[in-house]
Amino acid sequence: MTTTAIITLAAVLVIVLGVSVLTRPRHSSTVDFYLAGQRVGVATNSWAICGDYLSAASFLGVAAAVYVSGLDGAWYAVGFAAGFVPVLLLVAAPLRRYGEFSLADFLGRRLRSEAVRLHSVGVVQLVILCYLIPQSVGGGITWELLVGHGLFGLSPYSTGVLLSTAVIAVVVASGGMRGTTWNQAVQFLLLFGALVWLAATVSADGFRYGEAVETLSQEPLVNPAPDGDQWQLTQEHNAISPGEEAVFGQPGARYGQLGQVALVVTLGLGTAGLPHVMNRYFTAPTGRAARTTTVWVLLLIGMFYALAVMMGTAARDIIPAAAREHAWLAELTVEGVLRVPEHALPVLGRIYGDEAGLGLIAAAALIAAMSTVAGLLLASAATWGHDVYERHINPRATQRQAVWVGRASTLIAASIAAALAILLRPDAFTPAMPSLVATMVTWAFAIAGSALTPVVVLAIWWRRTTAAGAVAGLASGSVTAIAMFLIASFMEPGALRELFAAPTLVAAPLAFLLTIAVSLRTQPPAEVEADWLIMHGTAADRHAERMAALTMRERRRRKEERRAR
Repeated sequence: MTTTAIITLAAVLVIVLGVSVLTRPRHSSTVDFYLAGQRVGVATNSWAICGDYLSAASFLGVAAAVYVSGLDGAWYAVGFAAGFVPVLLLVAAPLRRYGEFSLADFLGRRLRSEAVRLHSVGVVQLVILCYLIPQSVGGGITWELLVGHGLFGLSPYSTGVLLSTAVIAVVVASGGMRGTTWNQAVQFLLLFGALVWLAATVSADGFRYGEAVETLSQEPLVNPAPDGDQWQLTQEHNAISPGEEAVFGQPGARYGQLGQVALVVTLGLGTAGLPHVMNRYFTAPTGRAARTTTVWVLLLIGMFYALAVMMGTAARDIIPAAAREHAWLAELTVEGVLRVPEHALPVLGRIYGDEAGLGLIAAAALIAAMSTVAGLLLASAATWGHDVYERHINPRATQRQAVWVGRASTLIAASIAAALAILLRPDAFTPAMPSLVATMVTWAFAIAGSALTPVVVLAIWWRRTTAAGAVAGLASGSVTAIAMFLIASFMEPGALRELFAAPTLVAAPLAFLLTIAVSLRTQPPAEVEADWLIMHGTAADRHAERMAALTMRERRRRKEERRAR
């Protein structure tokens, strides 16, 4: 471990912990701990959402997927970025206007059902766990490359998993949403700045994206694969045109036509059901602020993913020549091709910035993992502390008790994720996946998009949605997605396997249909018109409704006073 690496890691930890201490809430109310007092501005919230959303799967995984499979890897960037379009059009403003603590809280109150609330909690926790594990894996991979040494007798990978998860768990438990918000905003700016530096440096050295794609496409695409104790390069085959060789700049290196559509739909629909991202909209002061925030998020993540695709291409173009000049690359490559695709950006950083460049990019990767872990742990705390403990276990809980339960749940969730990440270490998987981290995150998107998104969208936009229908949609979407995942692991490569591996294209329509079918046979909540006005009425409508309610209460008070006389 070099002095530069030590200084870089120490600086990151000091910044993260320092921001948490400075922004620690002065009060112990649940609104402060979970929602930062609902006073987060547009700029800060947009940066924080980006920091929350742009995980290790985005920073390491998208570039890695492009590095391994060329154009097919870029579908991850398309799907991740496109996910905020339905959020902007369908979810952001109505969700904030309704104003709750979490997605489970929103569905439970909107449909007047504790059964819906508890089913939502189960699905939310499953999504959070599926998302937490790859972030911890990303932290372990980065530490292993950057430091290369373990602590307390642990392997470098396990040390990275435990250290990155433990630090951010303490940050979330102490700082709540206010500290997490500022941390994620600062972390996004650091993360984006590191990627911009790398792109500017590579471009200044003569790299041109179009020329690189054309050059790489002149030869068949090959990737390393284990052969016993050795590694050898294997040629990729075109999934769209069987029998033909796959090339970097043409579709088919990883997915067939159906698989590409299924992947983009899974990622696009999944965003609107991600609890750690959607919970951030409850922190905005108004529905309009939530919508404006989403516009800024779309702009920022669009630029980020464009740079990530560009850098994945640059790594594929530059690293083979660099491997002939730098001896340290021999341990990471097979004939100039990286064995671990997630090393693409850190290796580029070291090529162009020596140890300081490696430290910067690796620190950015740790930031990406830690920032998303923070949002996930806070979403977990909201569901356990507010939706379960306050609502069911101890309805008479004080604000202080509820906050402490939320803090304890963050530590428990972090421990489970770290333990599973250590068990599911990267070398347990084959390079059949374009990127381990990006692929594992796809599981979370699939469950969210198959179960939560259909029910949330219908609850916002269809008056007839009922509690029984929502339970049917949540259960069918999540069970179908998980079953398809499991079946895909036993299937031979092909279009059907690609569909089952990204199951939202099947599971989400099923959840929509079952929610509608069951809702049509049951009665919606009596308060649906009042809820509709809150979510969709104009500001004047809502003001008039509040004034009417105040007038009615005043009339009832006067009647009671007259009767008392």
